[in-house]
Amino acid sequence: MGYHTYVTGEFEITPPLTWQEFKDSEFAPHNIENTWEPDLALRVVEEEADTEEGPLLRRTATALYMREIDEYRERGLVETVQRAIDSFPGHAFAGRLECEGEENTDMWRVVVRDGRAVRVEPRIVWPDEEEAGA
Repeated sequence: MGYHTYVTGEFEITPPLTWQEFKDSEFAPHNIENTWEPDLALRVVEEEADTEEGPLLRRTATALYMREIDEYRERGLVETVQRAIDSFPGHAFAGRLECEGEENTDMWRVVVRDGRAVRVEPRIVWPDEEEAGA
């Protein structure tokens, strides 16, 4: 038994990744072989288009999201997000992952600022102290 973290959210990828860009990636769903690594996966969208030769299936990756992992133990989530960002130069990642541990004060986010994954922790301020400038 260990300490668990509940993670929600995703990062939208702009422009979406093409099949050639993500097909060999460790984050591509078809390349993930175990239940715990990597923590994140690409959301793949499939669109079918009619062509003169018949239907064409186009796959793009539109987002990076937290996989559903039972009893997730956060170890290096920020580093994993950064590894994904570095894997796809020329693409922007926008959004956030909301993280909440078992203790009620254990809340934080992973955001992307200037191409870097950053852990952000909330500031708690008592209303009367905020007004007084304390």
